[in-house]
Amino acid sequence: MHRLIAITKAEDIPAEFKDTPIGNLFEYHNLKAPHKKYTEAKLLIGMCMDNRKRLNLPENFAYILRTGGANLRHNDFHISYAIAVGGVQYVALIGHTQCGMSQVSNRKQKFVEGLHHNAGWDMKKAEDHFKQDAPKNDIGIETDFILSETKRLSARYPKIKAVPLIYKVEDHLLYWISDKVQS
Repeated sequence: MHRLIAITKAEDIPAEFKDTPIGNLFEYHNLKAPHKKYTEAKLLIGMCMDNRKRLNLPENFAYILRTGGANLRHNDFHISYAIAVGGVQYVALIGHTQCGMSQVSNRKQKFVEGLHHNAGWDMKKAEDHFKQDAPKNDIGIETDFILSETKRLSARYPKIKAVPLIYKVEDHLLYWISDKVQS
C-alpha cells in the first residue's frame, strides 16, 4: 500500500529531503521559492512527455528526461551518463495523474485509427505496431509503476537517491509517493 504526501508548506517536506535537490524541487515547484543560480545539476528528473505538465525550476537545476509514462526502462545509458559525467546524485521520477500510458491497451482502436488518419499508416501496419509495442510501454497504475521503477533505479544505482513523485494535473502540484502503510 502507498499514499501520496502533499507538500504545501516547507514543514511538509520530509526530513530526508530537506537541504537536498529533492527538497529544492518541492520548494521551487510547489512553494514558488525564489530561484537560485546553479552552475551544475545534481538532479535528474524523469517525467512523462505529456503536455499538461510544466515544472517551475531555475536554469541549470536539473537534467530532464521526458518519455511516455515517465518510463525510463529504455534510457539507462542516458541516466548513467547524467550520473557518471554530469555528477547527478538524485533522481526524481515523476509520474502524473490521468496518464495516457496507464492501461494503454484500452486505447488500441484510437491508436490504430489515429495512425491511419493522422500519419497515413495502413490499418494492419498500425495494428501490428500497437500489438508489438503497447505491452512494453503500458505502465499500468501510475503510482505503482513509479514506485517499481524507482526501486529498479535504486537497485541499479545504489549510491543515487531515487525518489517517486506524482504530478497531479488537477492542481499542478508534486506529491511524494510513500510506500509506507498508513497507521
